[in-house]
Amino acid sequence: MDVYAPQVWQPHERPTLPGSPSTPHHSFPKRIAFLLVGFIVAITGGLGNALVSVNLPYLQGSLGVYSTEIQWLPAAYVMANVSMNLLLVKFRQQYGLRLFTELFLILYAGVTVAHLFVHGLGSAIAVRAAHGMSGAALTTLGLYYTLQAFPAQHRLKGAVLGIGFSQLAIPMARLFSSDLMEIAEWRGLYFFELGLALVSLACVLSLKLPPGDRIKVFEKMDFVTFGLFAPGVALLSAVLALGRSVWWLEARWVGYSLAGAIALIVAALAVEHNRARPLLNTRWLSNGNIARLALSVLLIRVVQSEASGTVGFLQALGLNNDQMLTLWWITMAGAVAGMVISALWISPARIPGQLLFSLAVMALGAYLDSDATNLTRPQDLYLSQFLLGFGGALFVGPTFVSGFGAVIAAPSNLVSFSVMFSITQTLGSLLGTALTGTFQVVREKYHSSVLVDHLTLLDPLVAARVSSSGLTSLSAVATREANILAYNDVFLAITVLALLTMAWLLARYLWTICTACQGAPATNAQTGMAGVSLNNSGSH
Repeated sequence: MDVYAPQVWQPHERPTLPGSPSTPHHSFPKRIAFLLVGFIVAITGGLGNALVSVNLPYLQGSLGVYSTEIQWLPAAYVMANVSMNLLLVKFRQQYGLRLFTELFLILYAGVTVAHLFVHGLGSAIAVRAAHGMSGAALTTLGLYYTLQAFPAQHRLKGAVLGIGFSQLAIPMARLFSSDLMEIAEWRGLYFFELGLALVSLACVLSLKLPPGDRIKVFEKMDFVTFGLFAPGVALLSAVLALGRSVWWLEARWVGYSLAGAIALIVAALAVEHNRARPLLNTRWLSNGNIARLALSVLLIRVVQSEASGTVGFLQALGLNNDQMLTLWWITMAGAVAGMVISALWISPARIPGQLLFSLAVMALGAYLDSDATNLTRPQDLYLSQFLLGFGGALFVGPTFVSGFGAVIAAPSNLVSFSVMFSITQTLGSLLGTALTGTFQVVREKYHSSVLVDHLTLLDPLVAARVSSSGLTSLSAVATREANILAYNDVFLAITVLALLTMAWLLARYLWTICTACQGAPATNAQTGMAGVSLNNSGSH
């Protein structure tokens, strides 16, 4: 039997694109089962990396490595995740997503087991890379399972939930990662990761997705592009992950790596630009609507890095994760509320308002944090972090839906959209952390210099403090205050960035409406970027 031969589908069963499952009618209990498996698989795709990311300082001590070395763990995840998205779509179309997912879930579980017996940074990096590869498939697989839980008329809601589940990984990781570390230090995290991988494998083996169409799509030049693009992304990930730790202008390898990344990625794009059937459609990616979509998502990922700034601020005050648990519960509640409201509210006509409202909410949350003092405690941040969690979850689903409409119109661009969305989401998170962290360090140095200039023993208050607690204690207080002021600057800068992004999207949307009213082609008039009607299942 020719597995690539076109299959005959009922109208309601027809897959949206090759490689995606068909959509037969399911009973209500089976729909619930698909929704639960979709949640488990999507969380597995992001929670393992989130557990490591929020515990890097503790893992550094457990593994006995320097602060710069531990940054290779998130870098390895991003390297593998973005690179595998380049081949994942075509692999799914030719061999089926199921084979790829099961293969890398088994690989991920096997490497995790090996790391439990081999204590070292090298094996930890290998686990993160394996998780990055499997995570690239699990995010898509979780979306597919979630879509099966919804009838055709509500499939937009399923798409928003399927994408939103992965956004819960970071707040969820902050809730119980300390308990896992107490069980067996770093091994507690990896035992939990192993359990997640095995549970997901059992789920996808016991509840199979409906079959879909498969076509032959791989070409030899695809692997030439991958051979250029993957090391380019790896170098760029290393620069973004470690640049702040080694400092950008002091380590020569940072400059060399950035130059190499630019050369390799440009070479990959040059190869693709001249292909008849490109893996990455450079002309489509440079289209104004798609480019604006990518830029808006990238900017939002920078805005969402405010959460890491909040953690740094509280740690600068001497608080640990156990003292922030209520804060993370509230952040989690905000993310869940944003995801649910986004799913209930979603429609092509409402996408612009939803995006603008989410940006306004995040701007307000960041602004509320910008007047913190040394007396600020987690309870003072409950409202702001709820708003930031809510706004971030509210934004992601409609953004994905708006971009996927352009893919349905031109299915050959599925790989291009997959890579673009992966880069803006995954690599964008590294970029956001690097930018906000660098800005905080620069502002801390500035505020330190200003504070020190005003510390003189001729001031009776300063002289009294030195005599009572010593010069070292006074210096520590000055450093703490400089850090607080620097984090306030970070929060204020994020507020401005969110407002500027909101103003840009609003201006673009109004311009699109005005152009449509004048009788010009109203491409993507619904969103200012891309509209969508998701009558069948789809994925990036």
